[in-house]
Amino acid sequence: MQGFFIVQIWLVQLFLGMVTYNSRDWLSFIFNIHRGDTLRKLAVYIVLICLYSWVVAFIELRYLKLSDNNHIKNISIMHTLLSFVISMLLVFRTNTAYDRWWEGRKLWGSLVNNSRSLAIKLSSFLPETDKSSRAFFSKTIALFASALSHHLHKEQTRLELDAKDHPELAGIHHSQHIPNHIVQVIVQRISRLYKDAVITGDQLIVLNTEMVAFTDVCGACERIKNTPIPLSYSTFLKKFIFIYVITLPLSLVFSLGYLAIPVVAFIFYVLASLELIAEEIEDPFSGDANDLPTEKIAANIKKNVEELLK
Repeated sequence: MQGFFIVQIWLVQLFLGMVTYNSRDWLSFIFNIHRGDTLRKLAVYIVLICLYSWVVAFIELRYLKLSDNNHIKNISIMHTLLSFVISMLLVFRTNTAYDRWWEGRKLWGSLVNNSRSLAIKLSSFLPETDKSSRAFFSKTIALFASALSHHLHKEQTRLELDAKDHPELAGIHHSQHIPNHIVQVIVQRISRLYKDAVITGDQLIVLNTEMVAFTDVCGACERIKNTPIPLSYSTFLKKFIFIYVITLPLSLVFSLGYLAIPVVAFIFYVLASLELIAEEIEDPFSGDANDLPTEKIAANIKKNVEELLK
């Protein structure tokens, strides 16, 4: 039973992540270690676990020889029962983290669709001769996606703005919430077009729907970013993994001898890796190897919008 859950966890770990890969290239999975691989992060701990397991095995096999005591050997039953519990906890942990990652991907997919839709509608509503408005919306729609990406990465947004042609953009650098400020500027420009009778009231209502969608996407992404998994649950799981792995040599050494050293190290690697992966993907906007490529998505939005509004 214990081996079954280890294999199950290993498969879940293998197929999570945003790294581009060929699922049929087995050799690449087995022998290549990319920068997001958990083996790099756990290498030191794996060595320490091996040393600890060797000490336990050496003391037991050379001096204590407790394997002759049937009551001591029954400790392995405890780990068999706990393996089921820890497997269920880790599966729940991974599913919860992946739901957050996938929700973030759906939100950014929605942002792509809304940006294209807004650009298509503006391209149809605006006169061909209004080059200034077309250039303005082409810049600001793409600017929102880029600013949101920087905002979610907790970085200071550095944007090149043409304040001479569009003076309303000059104040974006001083805004505390840059994505909101960009949406505000776009809405102000749309309102001005309505007052100048460039667009009709019905067109204004249609465009307003897209702008509401922008703020909805921003707010939902911030909810994912600012609401981590509860600390008590994450702390409990880490302590559970630690106690489970530390006591594991005490039961495996009786039946495996020194072979318990690599077995314990591998079990620790699988369990700890799954927890690390869950920590990484629960925040899909932190810029790690398996996080969402928001910069790339923003670049695609910029390309699509420029093509539609040129």
